[in-house]
Amino acid sequence: MNTLGQLYEQLALDYLQRQGLTLLQQNFRCKAGEIDLVMQDGVCLVFVEVKYRASNAFGGAAAAVTVSKQQKLLRASRWYLQQHKLTEQACRLDVIAIEGQAPYQYHWIKNAITQ
Repeated sequence: MNTLGQLYEQLALDYLQRQGLTLLQQNFRCKAGEIDLVMQDGVCLVFVEVKYRASNAFGGAAAAVTVSKQQKLLRASRWYLQQHKLTEQACRLDVIAIEGQAPYQYHWIKNAITQ
């Protein structure tokens, strides 16, 4: 991953930790795809996709999570759950959309991707 990608993932991680979530794994990779952050929010396992855009033109950062990307995230999250034997675990897929320049604007979209 490039250093800019790492920067925005770290910003998202810091933001979510301030909201009370706990990091379980960063940059989970499998043959189905990649998940930027795997976090715990109470009893819920949260798979997080991080997107950054300098402006909100063309829909902004959230719009960058295309249908194709959503499908890859669903497949990767299912793989994670199977590999960790968590098939009964409550979970959701969230998007953290970061926009602008410092101070950044954060848009936390819970349950952004549904099955």
